[in-house]
Amino acid sequence: MNKEIIIKNEIAELERVAVFVEEVSQLLSLDSETTMNLNLALEEVVSNVILYAYPQKMGENIIIKASSDDNILVFTITDKGDEFDPTKVEDADITLAAEDREIGGLGIFIVKNIMNEVTYQRLDGKNILTLKKNIHN
Repeated sequence: MNKEIIIKNEIAELERVAVFVEEVSQLLSLDSETTMNLNLALEEVVSNVILYAYPQKMGENIIIKASSDDNILVFTITDKGDEFDPTKVEDADITLAAEDREIGGLGIFIVKNIMNEVTYQRLDGKNILTLKKNIHN
C-alpha cells in the first residue's frame, strides 16, 4: 500500500489529514484504537509543522506519504520549513504536575510512545520525519 496527500500549512488542513489516516487504516483493516492513536500522532506532528516550520508564510506544501508491508506502516512527512529535529527534544517529565512542567515537548513525547520508531533527517533543504508503526494484518 502506498498513498500520498499534499496539504498546505493551514490548520484547517488537519481535517484532511484525519481523513487520510482513516483511509489508510481502512485499507489496512486496522482497529479503531490503532486508528485513533495514528490520528493523534499525525495531528501532533503535522500541526507542529503548520504552526512552527513556516513563520509568517502561508500556502507552503507539506507532503504526507503512507506505505506499508505486511507488518510495518510508515508515514513520511516532508516540508521545506525551518529545520527542526523533534527526535532531539528532551522527553517531557510526566512525573511532574502540569504546572511544574516546561512548556512544550509533551506532543512529541506522545508521538514517540504511539509509534515504534521516529526518525528525522534534513536533506536538500527539507525536513523528513519518518514514523513507523508495527501492525499485524
